[in-house]
Amino acid sequence: MVFRVDIRSFFMWFPAMLSRFGIIDRTMGEEAFDLAAPAMVSGVFRVLIRMSDFVFVGLALGNAGIAAIELGFQYYFIPFGLSLALTSGTISVVSRYTGAEQYNKADTAVKQSLWLSLCIAVPITVVSWIYAPQLIGVLSNEPRTISLGAAYLQVVMLGIIPRFWGMVASRALAGVGDTRTPMYVRLVSLPTNIVLNAALIFGIGPFPRLGIVGAAVGTLAANTLSASIFFVLLINGRRSIRLRLGGTMFDWTIMREIVRVALPLAGTRLARTFGRFPFLFLLGVLGTEAVAAYAIGRRVILLAMMPAWGYATAASTLVGQHIGQGEDDRAAAYGWQTTRLALVTQLIVAVGITLTARPIALVFGTESVDLTVAFIRVFGLGVAGFSISRTMRGGLRGAGDTRWPFYGTLTGSYLLKLPIATLALPASYGFAVGPLALDPIPITIGQIAISPGLDLGYLAFFVAILADIYVKAVVNTVRFHTGAWKKIARQTSVRSPKISD
Repeated sequence: MVFRVDIRSFFMWFPAMLSRFGIIDRTMGEEAFDLAAPAMVSGVFRVLIRMSDFVFVGLALGNAGIAAIELGFQYYFIPFGLSLALTSGTISVVSRYTGAEQYNKADTAVKQSLWLSLCIAVPITVVSWIYAPQLIGVLSNEPRTISLGAAYLQVVMLGIIPRFWGMVASRALAGVGDTRTPMYVRLVSLPTNIVLNAALIFGIGPFPRLGIVGAAVGTLAANTLSASIFFVLLINGRRSIRLRLGGTMFDWTIMREIVRVALPLAGTRLARTFGRFPFLFLLGVLGTEAVAAYAIGRRVILLAMMPAWGYATAASTLVGQHIGQGEDDRAAAYGWQTTRLALVTQLIVAVGITLTARPIALVFGTESVDLTVAFIRVFGLGVAGFSISRTMRGGLRGAGDTRWPFYGTLTGSYLLKLPIATLALPASYGFAVGPLALDPIPITIGQIAISPGLDLGYLAFFVAILADIYVKAVVNTVRFHTGAWKKIARQTSVRSPKISD
């Protein structure tokens, strides 16, 4: 007798159980979970890759290496955030065209996204290669950290172009309801990243010992492999969406719609990323161990937060498709059901990570275990807010309403997070802007203190992190609750089968 395990049916017990407790509608919950699960698996693998970077580099180079890779990653987050914004426009447009059964236009949207991604990725790659030491120098004045961070940044940014294309392909497939194919691609490329990281950082076997550069080479190789697989999959015409090498090269109407949806999201991502620069600088004033502990804590808790990425993708797809079919109320119901499911999922994971914070911190080889544990637990307190914020944003994105998440990010990052973080510093500190770095200097009589520091230390940073997370959750939830996004959807041309193809 041959026993076969239906993996999909096995995992469907989770939404089924929640429906029995009246938390979610079973049909909607199962549909959302089915779309979100592959994206969650892909996201978890992606986070584990980044965690492996920090673990291996921490074991090889200590806090200086961890701080260097964190600072380098802040610049990597700029194009990564832009790719997420651009591909959010892609998933919004593709899902609505699919719902309206305009499949040729959905295919054309993929090509427009590819052109846009090249226009963004190429100049960023060139600038990062030329000015890497200066860029890292903005965030640190420690020579070893700058040297390590610049070496990492130069190589890892070479993978931006394939990373952009991989994101475009992944989100385009999600827009037609296929979240499994991207998961399978990640299952091939991401383990390659881990193996190369270990081999190249430590010089295992025939591989040279490259240290922190080895982590960058592993990421570059994985991005290239992933992009190559996606390219083959989308040109062979066997998927519900494809990249057509011939035919129409430019469709300005579709390109404008992608840009319209993406611009506020790009602003949201950039606002969050650039807001992290002064935050990291303020942490750096307290020492390299503070930056390292923050970096580890953030990477670890991303595992708990990662389900929200999958549920946000599901919300975008389901809301967008039902809007495309003219079913606004049903689109709203899917948004709320997906958010409930996301919240329960993430809280379960967050509790497990928070309770095991200390043994997890020890794995990274950090010299500041207690501080790292504290950051992990603080981020754990923010998981509920992150879950709601990200999933609600996914629902708004599916409708093409991306402005309010941008407003929430501006409020959280700049009106709350940074002002609260400055309270960590002594009142006797101000800042002088140098040519390559921001250097803390003591204030003397006659000078004006820029920092309203109250010497609150790490408490101020902990409060700042949580305030930022929860204000975004409130803004996105209130916006979705108002239903104003339905009007936005009606105003866009990508709607309903009544549109001429």
